[in-house]
Amino acid sequence: MKLCRRPLLFALIAAALVLMSAAWMRGAEYDEQYTLFLTAGVARPDWPVGVFTAGEVRRLQAGHTSFAAIARDLRATDVHPPLYFWTVAEWRTVFGDSLFAARMASVLFNVAALCMVAVIARLAGVPAVMAVLLTAGCYGFVYTGVIARGFALAQLLTLSGVAVLLCAERRASGRIALVAGTLLGAATFSNYLAAFVGCAALLWSARPRNNNIVPLPLREGVGGGGRSFRGGVHPSPYPLPQGEGEDHVSTPAWLCPRLAMAAGLGFAVWLPGELWFFLAQRQSRVGQFAPFDAASGAVQLARYFTANVLGGLPLYVSGLASQFAASALALLLVALTGLTIWQWRAIATPGPRLLLAMGAAATPLGLLLLGIVFNSIPIELRYLAFATPFIGLLLAGALATLPQRAGYTLCTFVLAIQISSLVGMMTRQETMQPARATAVAAVALAGDGVALVPHGNDGVGIVSAFAIEAPPTLPLLVVGKNASPAEIRARVGRFPRVVLALLGQDADSRATLPVMREAFTDPCWRAAGEGFNVLAFDRICREE
Repeated sequence: MKLCRRPLLFALIAAALVLMSAAWMRGAEYDEQYTLFLTAGVARPDWPVGVFTAGEVRRLQAGHTSFAAIARDLRATDVHPPLYFWTVAEWRTVFGDSLFAARMASVLFNVAALCMVAVIARLAGVPAVMAVLLTAGCYGFVYTGVIARGFALAQLLTLSGVAVLLCAERRASGRIALVAGTLLGAATFSNYLAAFVGCAALLWSARPRNNNIVPLPLREGVGGGGRSFRGGVHPSPYPLPQGEGEDHVSTPAWLCPRLAMAAGLGFAVWLPGELWFFLAQRQSRVGQFAPFDAASGAVQLARYFTANVLGGLPLYVSGLASQFAASALALLLVALTGLTIWQWRAIATPGPRLLLAMGAAATPLGLLLLGIVFNSIPIELRYLAFATPFIGLLLAGALATLPQRAGYTLCTFVLAIQISSLVGMMTRQETMQPARATAVAAVALAGDGVALVPHGNDGVGIVSAFAIEAPPTLPLLVVGKNASPAEIRARVGRFPRVVLALLGQDADSRATLPVMREAFTDPCWRAAGEGFNVLAFDRICREE
């Protein structure tokens, strides 16, 4: 397979530039702070009672630790497996301790994942360039590919496993299937949610085969050398060494169970380690999600699924314009889904086509099943990102079935919407967590005062994201939810001004904000200004 053709190379370079730009321009996020602290050897920092500076937070995040310490802290404090954290710990040792350096690891993983998308496209008979562009345009794929969390590594390992599994079937090789299963299992050791696609791929490998497929003639179509198959015509899923019109099936029916068992064995190798972590972590996030409700879960799933593919354009406008944009994007996704279903038999080749569909459906269906089992709605935009490469591949295959001009026009239209959404991801505050904008507003009002920040549930996400976005010299005071107004005033000391960072991002921080406000409704303090998520107060009494 000649994957290094110039259009494909240009597509990968463009995707890499988009990912690097997003990694640089987006503000710090809540969950990323745990990655930095865990890999620095301080999983849960114990903040001082008194005032400290923002620069001290960065120094705490600049340490290094061992794999054993990371594993121990993960079992005690979080709900994630260790493979990503082990990898990024070594990455930070080589490339630096900043948040951007950690994000660049995710960027590298995501570019490599796009290479795997191209490989899968070639193996499945889908236009590779179009598949790469449509996948790289997915908001959810880019978002999870630039944050310092385990999604990008899990995505790379999952797509590598799927590509190797397709190779195993073509070559009828149990050894290659074992490698595929091992890669799929490794993905779940980076992020548990990768198990949905992994299990779907294993189920696909155990399917009954039809060994009597006879291909009809092919014609060139859109998508950078791809093929178009209309009217139910499809190619053979295997090479045709005996002539263009003959189907050479290289996987005998008796060998199929062996391939599935080999892939399953590779996947199962990781299960003992995952259970060792998960059983210790299973009670650490009780109450994180709302109780399960079928109607609200379905609405949330549909909204996030649309946002994953077409982005957050409704967030950039308000009122009726926002509702119109949301409805238009939903209708466009329904239309693209309808096109895929209408042209189903002409997309790719039968076996890989089924695998792509199962990969696209596995994560949303798995999250709904998880919600039913645990009575919650565990649906977030980033979780659904595992489906985006398979959606991109299916869309590329569906567009390739259209006449060339129509296919190019519709593809360009979809890409234009995706690009607009990605520009918003990099520039609009509506798509970002509030740490950066709040820090900027706080610094503008602080003067020679102190910034008060809520502790939050774990003392990591809110405090640290705000601190690394603020100047190193900014004085900080962390306020817990049990602090009284009088205690807060006493801890402020003799600072002439306080700036309240009203970052209500979890249950504890939201409970803390009213107490922070109440502390400075005192006669000795008066309002001195406000900004994005901040309120400033000046002391007007010499002594309290």
